Amino acid sequence: MTGFADPVPCLAGALLVGGVAVGLSRRREYILRWCAWAVGVPVVVVALNMGPGGAAVLAASAGAACALEYAGLTGVPRLDRAVLAFAVPVAPVTAWLAPDHLPRVLALTLAAVAMVPVLAGDADGGLSRLCSGVLGVIWFASLAGVVLLGPEVLALFAAVSIADITASFSGRSLGGPPLSRLSPNKHWSGLLAGTVTGLGTLAVLGAFTPAWAIAVAVGAPLGDLVESMVKRGVEAKDSASWLAGAGGLLDRLDSLLLALALALALG
Repeated sequence: MTGFADPVPCLAGALLVGGVAVGLSRRREYILRWCAWAVGVPVVVVALNMGPGGAAVLAASAGAACALEYAGLTGVPRLDRAVLAFAVPVAPVTAWLAPDHLPRVLALTLAAVAMVPVLAGDADGGLSRLCSGVLGVIWFASLAGVVLLGPEVLALFAAVSIADITASFSGRSLGGPPLSRLSPNKHWSGLLAGTVTGLGTLAVLGAFTPAWAIAVAVGAPLGDLVESMVKRGVEAKDSASWLAGAGGLLDRLDSLLLALALALALG
């Protein structure tokens, strides 16, 4: 992308503005979320600035955490959780060390995860375990994009993050028609506001392309709804509870996952 600008000042400015906004709102939930972002954003920036290796470690670590949260949501046995936690990081690590072999390795990873309930001889819940495991590998495979898209992925991260925060704040403030039955607390007003700020962030950073615009405007909100569908299916509010004010890591990365997939597929 020509004219690509450093997104770090944009992220720092967004954190500053967000800090003022959540302080004025005095909402404990927003304040805790801001604190989580204030810690997480520098970690992401440092890791990506370390090159492909740092990006792979970052994506693999995030993938393992998300896989464990997802496995906890779906209620699969411990063996499945352990296998999924080891299988998901394979994609970003392969994208770093052997990108040409990524499709082949992903196919083998899917087969390995699918075989766990088969080899366990689970006649009662085997199909559910198999589907949950395969979905987990496919869902989190897009984290390989953190490595494959290079340093510019930080611009996508910034755009999706700012869009997500704006959508949440605007939707609750403005209200209006709900976005989907999958997530009644989300509104069309929030989607529109988030899309505008997300695309604006891409434009400011010189990272606006049709592929990335679609990734932010379409992939991010749909990614959020995918996780909402999973959580409603198991009647859970959050993917976990360890991240103060934000539930779990999957609750924060759900929008980015599908955005990365579309950015890779269309770009």
